Amino acid sequence: MQDALIFHMCRRDEWDLAQARGSYAGSSQDLADGFIHFSTAQQVEVSAEKHRRGQDGLVLLSVDTSNLGDALKWEASRGGALFPHLYGALPVSAVLRADDLPLGPDGRHIFPELPGKEVDVKGPSGD
Repeated sequence: MQDALIFHMCRRDEWDLAQARGSYAGSSQDLADGFIHFSTAQQVEVSAEKHRRGQDGLVLLSVDTSNLGDALKWEASRGGALFPHLYGALPVSAVLRADDLPLGPDGRHIFPELPGKEVDVKGPSGD
């Protein structure tokens, strides 16, 4: 599986710091796990629901995989679904967009339109 575009949610302050430094090392959970968690367009909303529901001040990073090299691994997670994991810092230059993820009245994040989401054939699963 080689999606050209993958997604990561982080706090706005983490992203602002990464921009100043030139790279993003990951959230505290990423650091504890030893890799940065990403999702595909089909997976990201379920991941948000499972891991970030009700959290305000988040941004969604849209990341171009073409320059991540061998540090990007596609690994089985819950239910055997393959999720992209980055073993190393994310270069700011690989981030194509950083969209705010406002909360709706139900505590769920409101996502921008994501390219590739319409190709969901198995149904989403969350990493």
